[in-house]
Amino acid sequence: MIQNMARGVFQLRQPPRIVGYGAVAGKKEGEGPMGQCFDRVEPDAYFGQKTWEQAESQMQQETLTLALAKSGLTAQSLGCILAGDLMDQCIGSTFGLRSFGIPLLGIYGACSTMAEGLLLSSVLTASGAVTYAAAVTSSHFSTAEKQFRYPLSYGGQRPPTAQWTCTASGAVILEQPDGVTEGICVTGGCVGKIVDLGVTDANHMGAAMAPAAADTIARYLEAAGTQPHAYDAIVTGDLGLVGSQLLVELLQKQGYDIADVHQDCGAMMFDPETQDTHAGGSGCGCSASLLCGHFLPRLQQKNLRQILFVATGALLSPTASQQGESIPGIAHLVELTRMVR
Repeated sequence: MIQNMARGVFQLRQPPRIVGYGAVAGKKEGEGPMGQCFDRVEPDAYFGQKTWEQAESQMQQETLTLALAKSGLTAQSLGCILAGDLMDQCIGSTFGLRSFGIPLLGIYGACSTMAEGLLLSSVLTASGAVTYAAAVTSSHFSTAEKQFRYPLSYGGQRPPTAQWTCTASGAVILEQPDGVTEGICVTGGCVGKIVDLGVTDANHMGAAMAPAAADTIARYLEAAGTQPHAYDAIVTGDLGLVGSQLLVELLQKQGYDIADVHQDCGAMMFDPETQDTHAGGSGCGCSASLLCGHFLPRLQQKNLRQILFVATGALLSPTASQQGESIPGIAHLVELTRMVR
């Protein structure tokens, strides 16, 4: 049963359960402070393929395969996959997942795609439309640089506010509620709104996304009637070091102090002093891989009981930027709770 609490905000009284998850990352991510949490770290940036795009597809394919193996399921068990990435027409997902032969819903939320996929897959499974659904996403440093910024050989200088697109992928498999509520469950969600405060600098993504994250978190807390300290962690996608500080300040102005419970995947992924990543990590795979490699295991191991996962996205494109458009932001939220009978 889905209980609507406010526009775009809901809770799941019979919540679907997470039965499998997997995380794959690249060499630079594996060398960072979170390197030990991934299921696999690939030292070859091409993942054994000929192009960057093929590499990302291969990475996403391997991540879903890992999640299936850990869940004890086969590809034929999945009723649907919800997947997306940063490349045009989401070709990383299309070509990476085509060999599975599973019904696919291609989605795009920029770096918020993992939370969007979890929102949609939880509703599909909770409604009984499918028994099992997977949410999958990825990003690759080289495909993102090629599409959104400059060719790698250009060697452009990055300002201090710039973030490093992660080569990483995450996959989560959800199971339809069966009357036995136990394990890590999706117990609530908030569909993000487009928030645009006029930021035009593509090297300042944290500033573009922080207002959207603040809006989504405040809407959910208000509708649920809870305060930040009710959660073990409020995890944002990839605001990075700059955007994270902005988020805390924006929510403080609305009466919510998240400073003690806030963690940001972009700020966690790299060591800015030794890895030269400036303001931190970004990309669809940033929050997805740390959700699957760090936060879900901590929930499973009973180090955490309940978290809000708020993946953030900057909805820009090279065409819009060239036409002088600003960078709209969006943030989707899922509440994850370790349930016990």
